[in-house]
Amino acid sequence: MTDPTAPTADPDALRGRALAALLAARERTALLTECVDEADLTAQHSPLMSPLVWDLAHIGNQEELWLLRAVAGRDAMRPEIDPLYDAFEHPRSERPTLPLLAPGEARSYAAEVRGRALDLLERIEFRGTPLTHDGFAFGMIAQHEQQHDETMLITHQLRKGPAALSAPDPEPSGFAGPAEVLVPGGPFTMGTSTEPWALDNERPAHRRLVPPFFIDTVPVTNGAYQLFISDGGYEEQRWWTPEGWAYIREHGVTAPLFWRQEGGMWLRRRFGVTEPVPPDEPVLHVSWYEADAYARWAGRRLPSETEWEKAARHDPVTGRTMRFPWGDADPRPEHANLGQRHLRPAPAGSYPAGESPLGVRQLIGDVWEWTSSDFLPYPGFVTFPYKEYSEVFFGPDYKVLRGGSFAVGEVACRGTFRNWDYPIRRQIFSGFRTARDATPAERSQGAL
Repeated sequence: MTDPTAPTADPDALRGRALAALLAARERTALLTECVDEADLTAQHSPLMSPLVWDLAHIGNQEELWLLRAVAGRDAMRPEIDPLYDAFEHPRSERPTLPLLAPGEARSYAAEVRGRALDLLERIEFRGTPLTHDGFAFGMIAQHEQQHDETMLITHQLRKGPAALSAPDPEPSGFAGPAEVLVPGGPFTMGTSTEPWALDNERPAHRRLVPPFFIDTVPVTNGAYQLFISDGGYEEQRWWTPEGWAYIREHGVTAPLFWRQEGGMWLRRRFGVTEPVPPDEPVLHVSWYEADAYARWAGRRLPSETEWEKAARHDPVTGRTMRFPWGDADPRPEHANLGQRHLRPAPAGSYPAGESPLGVRQLIGDVWEWTSSDFLPYPGFVTFPYKEYSEVFFGPDYKVLRGGSFAVGEVACRGTFRNWDYPIRRQIFSGFRTARDATPAERSQGAL
């Protein structure tokens, strides 16, 4: 971590950034929890997810734990509820049976915590401890709330009944660029040691040597994925890992989650609305097993997370590693589809302003992209501020996803941000793009 005694960034600017991030997250939380009635808030819409009211109170409880207790040193406001909202204490399937705070009580608790946290923000000095330096704790809490907002949006997708949310659709793309781009070989700096609100698994920055490779210019689309289905992709064992084949046979998986075929047409359910599957959108709600099988069928493979990050952050002209594909500036609406501005991915090839120097598009936003990599620590990894965020998940059970989705808040999305999940997961907003090794002739062109 950064030296906590070192001078911090401009305190007023930092205070403003933290305030904006906290307010944006809370506005979104309100949108997700106030658009349904109390019965919807307390119901468990899927055993994979918590009731929405649990997420609401958990958000407040984590904010109290880290800002009011850890940073401000205050006593617990309601110590008796801590075990109820400890994500490791009770699996999601059991949470509806707990004596949870009722919706009104959960809202009042979260609001009271937020009021005290904003009072703290007005007078805090952003130095002295690793938690306070550069406002890390405030950034961590804003990211945590946005991550649970994405979780609650997944719950909205899983809930039955009429639509409760609405948003405008993205603009058409009309992209007609190349199908793939060559990423030159050579070293690049992966991870970060300077991003003030980066989480522990993104650290530290370190050098990686990457051979030349090709990567898809855009994520794999619904139309392309339908070709895999129509070619018998779910019926050919040769495309699947043994674990993946066993899983789809046992669970009867024959298409992305929420898809069904009717009258020769593919339909999908999206936030309470049934609609034709748009062929030009990135495919969504596929597991790692499905992404890996498609890549094999296409004669390609999933990129490693090292390859993905190099494609997203490396500028081959300057050799510099950037924060985002478009540079170092924070995301803006013209760069990427983030923050639930839309309730779907944008068409493949959208956001030319967010293109990487190599010409790769939509690396940030739209869909989380599965990579071939297991979730492992970087060399020199140090747990901070608690091992349950990253450390307990390291190992071969989890696969890494990169780039964020349309459901990810801007504060919780960076070129270094790492997500992870079981390879069976499909309810998440996951898609993918493919890669391939460069041939010897292509390697000579792509070497530095």
